[in-house]
Amino acid sequence: MADEADTIQTSAGNGADTSPQIALISQYVKDLSFENPNSPAVYQWPDQPQIDVQFNIGADKVGDEVVEVSLKIEVKATAPQGTAFAVELLYAALFGMRNVPDDQLQPFMLAEAPRLIFPFARRVLADAIRDGGFPPLLLDPIDFGGLYEQQAQAIAQTAGEPAGHA
Repeated sequence: MADEADTIQTSAGNGADTSPQIALISQYVKDLSFENPNSPAVYQWPDQPQIDVQFNIGADKVGDEVVEVSLKIEVKATAPQGTAFAVELLYAALFGMRNVPDDQLQPFMLAEAPRLIFPFARRVLADAIRDGGFPPLLLDPIDFGGLYEQQAQAIAQTAGEPAGHA
């Protein structure tokens, strides 16, 4: 017979499940824009374009236990002759969350959730650029956890500094 002390209980005495749960419900392209303003001349340009990549993370509560996490990626390629291409992608995912402690919500939404959806957003972006007639841009992986920690430390440091004098 199994010893009852070895059993892990994941529900309250009333039968309700109280363990933290997070599940990916769906992921999708929310907005995609590709501009190739100097075609067809851009394909004759001898210079390699400079690539500028910007990204932003957002999270919105869309239901009692549902959060939408979005990853916005903007890429602009410019050469001395002008803009080669500009891409803006807003990629999002819905996550169902139940019994997640408040102190773990923000780290999940701003670090772990973007890490989970980034590979899919990167593929959509690479395909859009390739379909525009350019070599696909494969973005390097991003350490969202490290960026979250840096931001949290910066906020903690500025919170500890005295306010300026008027």
